[in-house]
Order: sequence, then C-alpha cells, then structure tokens
Amino acid sequence: MKWRFEPGHSAAEFCARHMMVTWVRGSFKNVEGEIEFDPQRPEDLKVEARIDARTCWTGEPNRDEHLRSADFLHCESFPSIRFASTTVAQIGPVDYEVGGELTIRAVTRPVLLAVRYLGSWQTPWWEDGVDRGPKERAGFTATTSIDRYDFGVAWNGVLPDGGIVVSRRVEIVLDVEGIRCDPAAGSEEG
Repeated sequence: MKWRFEPGHSAAEFCARHMMVTWVRGSFKNVEGEIEFDPQRPEDLKVEARIDARTCWTGEPNRDEHLRSADFLHCESFPSIRFASTTVAQIGPVDYEVGGELTIRAVTRPVLLAVRYLGSWQTPWWEDGVDRGPKERAGFTATTSIDRYDFGVAWNGVLPDGGIVVSRRVEIVLDVEGIRCDPAAGSEEG
C-alpha cells in the first residue's frame, strides 16, 4: 500500500539545547513524502520524505532568520532536507527501526528512526465544502537524534567553563498523516 503525506497534517519538529540551560524547539510544516507500508507485510516498509528548510519556525523571527542563514541550514543554497529509507526491522507489534539516508546542506549521512505505526481509519475528505470521501488515512510518528556537525551545521559560540551556545545534538520528531493512494491509477483512493 502506498501512502502520500498529507502536508497540512504532517510536520517535523526539532529540539536543541540553548546556552547550556534550556531547550529551543522548532518545526517545519508541510512535510511531503511517500510511504509504502502494509501492516500485513511490514518488512517491505519504504519511505521518502522532503522538508522545505525555508519553513523553519521557532516563534522568534530573528532566530528563524539565523537558522535559515549560512550559519545553519543555508536555505538559499540548500532549500530541501531529504530522507530515504534503506532498511527496516520490526521491533514490536507497531514499532520499527527504519534506517536511511538523511541529507542536510547536501551532506548525506545514515540515520536510524524509531517509527511507530498509529493505525489507519476511513475518514471524510472535504473539497470545496463537500465531503468527497471516504479516504483511508494512516498515522506514523518517528524519532531520531543527530549530531548537526555531521551535516556541516557547525555554527556555535563558546561559553565560560567549556559551554557552547547551541548543542551539537538535535532531537527530531516526525508526525505523518498519510492518505492512501490507488496503486492502479496513482491517485488517492476514494
């Protein structure tokens, strides 16, 4: 079964330590991608995802501009963050370890995602004020942790006693709502 990310209901969130004492959280909305997943054949799971790095948002405009600059994501030259799965292992009834290649700033590194399948449901599908459903939707969540320096995102400032302004480790959470696609026609089922 193929599922297309529903961008309005899929997001990537990140969290990094700031000034050694607190956390800064942010998000990217309108994450796009596709998942091949059949709960009866989970070993065949495949995923590709694309994030528009320019949508980085933390709620503080000056910080958001800094994160989009060459010091961090360098969105002018590298507007997309991408992930493509390469391996999958089922570790529980609805839990998987999905290995893949993450690309940030044109640097590709392997990462391991802890993925949970949240189930699927027949739902309405509203277009122009009319319910044209039902559509089958499925939910997935994934977490990982990366060292941003591995991707060339290495700006930092030094604090007294060996501290740094922004942590190297970044925690990532992905929430995906997938719409089932009709494999014969390549469009959404309805």
